[in-house]
Amino acid sequence: MSALGTRTRLGYSLGSFVTGAFGTVPGLLLLPYLTDTLAVPAAAAGAIVLLPKAWDVVFNPVAGRLSDADLARRGSRTRSLVAGGLVLAVTFAALFAHPGFGSVGADSAYVVAVFFLCATAFAFFQVPFNALPAELTDGYHERTRLTTWRIAVLALAILTSGALAPAITNGIGGVNGYRVMGVFVAVLIVLGTVAVILGIRGVPVSEPRRPTASWRELVATMRRWRSFRLLLGVYFIQALGVATLLAAVSYVARYVLGDAGYQSLLFAGFVGPALLVMPLWDRVGRSGGKLAGFRVATVALSLALAGLVFARALPPAMVFVLAALAGVGYAGIQVFPLALLPDLITEEERRTGEARAGVTAGVWTAAEALGLALGPSLFGLVLSWGGYVSSTDAAASQPESAVTAITVGFSLLPAVLVALGLPLLRREVFSSERKRRDRDDGKAVEA
Repeated sequence: MSALGTRTRLGYSLGSFVTGAFGTVPGLLLLPYLTDTLAVPAAAAGAIVLLPKAWDVVFNPVAGRLSDADLARRGSRTRSLVAGGLVLAVTFAALFAHPGFGSVGADSAYVVAVFFLCATAFAFFQVPFNALPAELTDGYHERTRLTTWRIAVLALAILTSGALAPAITNGIGGVNGYRVMGVFVAVLIVLGTVAVILGIRGVPVSEPRRPTASWRELVATMRRWRSFRLLLGVYFIQALGVATLLAAVSYVARYVLGDAGYQSLLFAGFVGPALLVMPLWDRVGRSGGKLAGFRVATVALSLALAGLVFARALPPAMVFVLAALAGVGYAGIQVFPLALLPDLITEEERRTGEARAGVTAGVWTAAEALGLALGPSLFGLVLSWGGYVSSTDAAASQPESAVTAITVGFSLLPAVLVALGLPLLRREVFSSERKRRDRDDGKAVEA
């Protein structure tokens, strides 16, 4: 079961169009949609972005437990993937439909309610999607390869949704721009859902284990499982940093670089390198180990982001170069934690004899969702502290303090957050990884 075919790798990876679109577009556009179209104050808009995502922290582990139970009964996680993906598509289109109730409070309440539905549907897709690598293959290096394929497609998905969604919004303009963009992203989500189901169809998975007997037992396991908690901590704080950066892109294009059209180019410059450097990170993981590669990628991303603090003084071309260098590190911090996760799950399932993939993926995605939600909220606070002026006019002038706040929120703040993950990459994770790598290499030699 170690080696996977091209159809399976590609089919599974295409599910990243679902995770990439929903993980990217709200972070890019929901905050400016609220502040510059619905005229919601910046601090309140940040809270609106946070609240539905915070629900995932509670619900995703529940979705993981339900997914494990469904796997035990049916031998497949397909039902949850299909339902979650299709419902997400419908609710995402509704999120940016702009109900036009005539008051900021009513329109804001609508956004909160629909975003709650989006977050719930996304949990039913993302949790089993993240659980699958631990079940599709038990090969240490094959999991790295599967993850590099997934992140390469994720980069394409992020480029497609993250670059075209703002282009559609800005090209059409106003409320109609957001509405058309919502439908466009919904179509991408449907296509990604169908692709992943077709890709994994007929592929045998590891023998389903019995679900955890009780929540108390599961909590006790998480408390003992230090390697997972350390890896989860790194992933959360780095997701927070990246989300803060993404929330700032629209504002940087308009108020730092002086051209809203730079938004798509800046975003593409950050994400695009992942399409080119995946083979490099795969080789780094094979030669030096996943944890060493994770550390190198973290340092690279932090340094490049710190350099963007000079964005106001640099020509736009140089800003794009620094964004591309940051993108090389960003690709690495996406690959290595997701490649390490199934190895930790496998070790824990062998130790306990119980299913861990679904519920672990639930906890993992809960932390990711919280980080992605807190990022725009944190940036909203930065805008508020800088005196950002919310308006229905996206071209409204801003005070100098607001432009400075935008620059810092785009560069130094995410750089520090990403770098804070380094102290958590300790030997507990490394020792588990080394044993797993040595065992898998030994099997390859025997073969």
